Amino acid sequence: MAQEIEAKFYVRDLKKIEMCLQDLEAHLIQPRVFETNIRFDLPDSGLRSKGQVLRLRQDIETRLTYKGSGTSQQGIVNRTEIEFVVEDFEKAKDFLEALGYQKLLQYDKYRTTYELSNCHIMLDVLPYGNFVEIEGEDSVTIQEVANKLNLNIQAAISESYSSLFERVCRKLRLTFTDLTFANFNGITVTSADLQTQPAD
Repeated sequence: MAQEIEAKFYVRDLKKIEMCLQDLEAHLIQPRVFETNIRFDLPDSGLRSKGQVLRLRQDIETRLTYKGSGTSQQGIVNRTEIEFVVEDFEKAKDFLEALGYQKLLQYDKYRTTYELSNCHIMLDVLPYGNFVEIEGEDSVTIQEVANKLNLNIQAAISESYSSLFERVCRKLRLTFTDLTFANFNGITVTSADLQTQPAD
């Protein structure tokens, strides 16, 4: 099975990171695109309790993804990932619900993807902040790319976007259940609310 090895960083200045990538002559794989993601689970939270993820994503295509429970070392997460393209977002959603899966969370983001030194670098804009994900073949290469981008590897985040969302909801006493730009309209989120430190 395929392995996903990646590090995630919270950053203050995403544009600066992108300019650095351009200076390093990184290859733009995918210009900025809007994503809708839905995480599913069983009624008994069986997947989440095991650290597993079942996700349906729509951007320029629709993909269904399974992620196994991961291990984290210095913020670099290694986990099994199975992902494939499906034809129709709504039909895939209906299919999962027919099997008994329920929507756990919807989260939206804008993503721009570059390639540098055999790594994919994703520049993510979420309703509560900006992030960089570096995905590569091994942790050494990921650390090397992080250094090239002047990102502090010690500030890498092992938590998922949904876990960070739960932190923010607790801290700001938010009652909505989806991580959408509409829900966060007018709400300011700080690194303290996320309980993270900027890596840039």
